[in-house]
Amino acid sequence: MSGQLESVSELESTGKPDVDSDSVVPASRMGYSVPATPDVEHEAYELTEMPVLPAGSVTSAISIADPPNLSAADIKKMRRAEYIGFCSLLWSMLMEGWNDGTNGPLLPIVQNHYHIGFTVVSMIFISNCIGFVIGAVANVRMTQKLGFGRTIVIGAVTQAIAYCIQAAAPPFPAYAVAPLFSGFGIALQNAASMVYVVHLDHNSSTKMGILQASYGIGALVSPLSATKFASMQHWSFHFLASLGGSIINVISLTLVFRFQHLDAILRKAGQTVREQSNFQGNLYGQIFKLKVVHLLALFALAYVGAEVTLGGWIVTFVVDERHGGSSSGYLTSGFFAGLTVGRISLLWFNKLVGERRVIWLYISLCIALEITVWLIPSLIGNAIAVAFIGLFLGPVYPIVMNIAGRLVPHWLMSGAVGWIGGLGQMGSALLPFITGALSSKFGVMSLQPFIVSVLCVMLGLWAAVPADIRRSD
Repeated sequence: MSGQLESVSELESTGKPDVDSDSVVPASRMGYSVPATPDVEHEAYELTEMPVLPAGSVTSAISIADPPNLSAADIKKMRRAEYIGFCSLLWSMLMEGWNDGTNGPLLPIVQNHYHIGFTVVSMIFISNCIGFVIGAVANVRMTQKLGFGRTIVIGAVTQAIAYCIQAAAPPFPAYAVAPLFSGFGIALQNAASMVYVVHLDHNSSTKMGILQASYGIGALVSPLSATKFASMQHWSFHFLASLGGSIINVISLTLVFRFQHLDAILRKAGQTVREQSNFQGNLYGQIFKLKVVHLLALFALAYVGAEVTLGGWIVTFVVDERHGGSSSGYLTSGFFAGLTVGRISLLWFNKLVGERRVIWLYISLCIALEITVWLIPSLIGNAIAVAFIGLFLGPVYPIVMNIAGRLVPHWLMSGAVGWIGGLGQMGSALLPFITGALSSKFGVMSLQPFIVSVLCVMLGLWAAVPADIRRSD
């Protein structure tokens, strides 16, 4: 990587009135490229060997000696563009949570409707898994060739197609294939949303927490709808509500991002834009050379898998093992309510303790609570414990994505963060399927020891994530 900074000539400002100093913003808020500095919060990241940009590539930060002043109207316009873009991604993430929160309350009715057992109904999750894998792998190339705006809209359209199929309650093979489309679409949207937020200049950690909280809101509201429809003859009409939300998502993402590339979107919002590499080689090879990418991706797989497995199977567990009634579906809402609250209300605590250290605390508390659900046969006690598990699990994923944004070289960030997020979403399909297979052989009581095991694996993976590392842009 060239150590020299390219210079850019100053823009002429003749004819513009003087601007009050309060309305002057730095180059980083004007869409100009500036030297990259990792946004490190509460952690010390020291030098370690990271991949350097291959010879023949260009990725340089551009500095402006005397950037022109912006009027208050220009600043307001940029802030509005950032706000609208972020809000559109909040709805996209809400629809992702809506999708994941649907399965829990509907699993028993799907089994009864199609007369299938645990293993067969788990094909819904394995279909989702295949879609997530394809989406996570395709995201790097699609973003490189099509750009941010087109890729995220394709993801939203694909998700809507899945709900069109499921709303008709077709024969089970067709019903089970539909999640492949939603998995593919959500993987693309998830990766794009993560990349957008980690590129924001100010309060990116807080905005990541808010983004993930919107996922929790979707996962909180969806079981309320699914539980209501599960008691009706046309239970699959729940997916008409899902389809309506997806159509809004497609329209919103199309109008806001207008099929543009990420750098154009960031400039419009007044964010720092670092010059991207023109490297035309194997981006996958460059990404997979990073050990930290593999560790964070495996951690994300375990985390998202545990989250969705608990949210998806806890209703079946309570009905079969705790003899819960028809209202047991609301336990899923309680879990995701805790998840949502934790991602917002614990932001201050994360900063106080430190992001790396607080994850040790949260996962340990979740293990202790899971053991109480496993060993104490109390319906009310289990419901309360599940809500608190959601509370402590909630902040973990946003923290992981924040750290990924700080550790991964900037020119690989889009693909790397997309891969981490995509593999994490793959866990939301793979681990619930494994749970279904275990339940078929050992009963649904196997859910709790399985979740405890996954949480312990997360602790081991987190211990392996390097703390002293510096992103090399």
